[in-house]
Amino acid sequence: MNDDDELCLCFHVTKRKVMQFIRVNQPRVPSQLSDCYGAGTGCGWCRPFLKRLMEQPDSEGDLLPDAESYASERKEYRSRKN
Repeated sequence: MNDDDELCLCFHVTKRKVMQFIRVNQPRVPSQLSDCYGAGTGCGWCRPFLKRLMEQPDSEGDLLPDAESYASERKEYRSRKN
């Protein structure tokens, strides 16, 4: 996933915004990432990925699938949820 790809697809929050929020605000728990433009408060798909980035910010490239796979898997997730 590239820095300008959306990590939170519900609220259009990019990976870059999340990483910057983590660097600047140093959240203690994953739920604090919701202060980053509402990330993680929609369908819930991105929550595990947000948590991974928060726990290992230096490994940001290794933790996320490519944007196309990410969006496709979210679509499946949302269809199972409804």
